[in-house]
Amino acid sequence: MLKLKNNQLILNMKNNTMKIFLKFCYFLLLIIVFSCKSDNNKNQDTTEKTSVETETTEEKSSATKTILVFGDSLTAGYGLEDVNDAFPSILQTKIDSLSLNYTVINSGVSGETTSGGKSRIDWVLNQKVDIFILELGANDGLRGVPLTETRKNLQAIIDAVLAKNAATKIILAGMQLPPNMGQDYTTEFKTIFPELAEKNNLYLIPFLLKDVGGVPELNQADGIHPTVDGHKILATNVWAVLAPIINL
Repeated sequence: MLKLKNNQLILNMKNNTMKIFLKFCYFLLLIIVFSCKSDNNKNQDTTEKTSVETETTEEKSSATKTILVFGDSLTAGYGLEDVNDAFPSILQTKIDSLSLNYTVINSGVSGETTSGGKSRIDWVLNQKVDIFILELGANDGLRGVPLTETRKNLQAIIDAVLAKNAATKIILAGMQLPPNMGQDYTTEFKTIFPELAEKNNLYLIPFLLKDVGGVPELNQADGIHPTVDGHKILATNVWAVLAPIINL
């Protein structure tokens, strides 16, 4: 009889132990389930946060406006050891210092004429351009290209820019020639730029090389291409017209 009681007691103890073990397993399972759910929520929150940050970055990037300087060796920075010393890069530095959301693209080609510019304008306009600075014509004048051709080519470039995006603001950089090209030629050449600006309602830099052209210490040995200090003045001449536009 005592033996039976002992066996019953042992059996009850085993059952109680099993119940406790099952409760522990159930409790552990609940912890695992809630833990996984919490991790999933964290992952979802992280994914959503990353997605929002990516969208914000893309929006900021797409909001950046473009200033394209389309010109010849003056724009390209011919003869300078560092192209960052050319006036387009100086403009970018100025813009960055003011935290303005513009990127300046240097599209200068040394030796470029208005004819060459007309030939490559369509390729350049594959990108969106908000402000277009047209700096061409000097090489035409130095080569004695007929002025009717220079005027026609500049007009064709202006037309191409506006046809691509009528909202693009165009700044035309005026140029002048040394007197040895002949008075009639140099006088008519000088008038091309203000006349085109008025005809097309463009912004005009009266003379890009103001305070630089003809000043020996501000030009390289060839007497034509500005030094580093010369380019700083060119940037000032451009900025005088550009600043009111980008701050509108």
